[in-house]
Amino acid sequence: MLQIHDKVFEPYITKQKLSNAVESIANKIALDCKNETPLFLGVLNGSFMFCSDLLKAYKTPCEISFIKLASYQQTKSTGKVNQLIGLNEDLTNRTVIVVEDIIDTGNTLEKIVALLKQTSAKEVKIATLFLKPTVYNKDIKIDYTGLEIPNRFILGYGMDYDGLGRNLDEVYVLKD
Repeated sequence: MLQIHDKVFEPYITKQKLSNAVESIANKIALDCKNETPLFLGVLNGSFMFCSDLLKAYKTPCEISFIKLASYQQTKSTGKVNQLIGLNEDLTNRTVIVVEDIIDTGNTLEKIVALLKQTSAKEVKIATLFLKPTVYNKDIKIDYTGLEIPNRFILGYGMDYDGLGRNLDEVYVLKD
């Protein structure tokens, strides 16, 4: 058990299971992008560990950039997405792989895809380490999914609860 602020979390997903999921996504992207140099677009803050491990597992040329949006307060989605840091790269004729730590309702993803549609990107693909299929309610295709999980609050491996827990190398779930 792990206490962060006023909440108790229990172990949920091991380092090995995370590593296997990341490796699988990297291999699938490499197959799809074998004749190009994709731009990985990490969604901060939560995806930083996933992005790091994904790029280590991705063995062919690529580039990375980041965008920062926010929609969470404590353990609940606010339903509103606020753009905090924008994208500066020229995406003309590029394949962009949006790298999300977790997709639940899809509100953040919808905002990102809307922003990217305003560019001249050749193709936009979505990679997420975690997908909550029971609450995902958008028509945007998720191209690469590491693990599908139930609609429970998780932290660790880049994801936080009120600023803490991002540094944990495994994933914990809020205890019922």
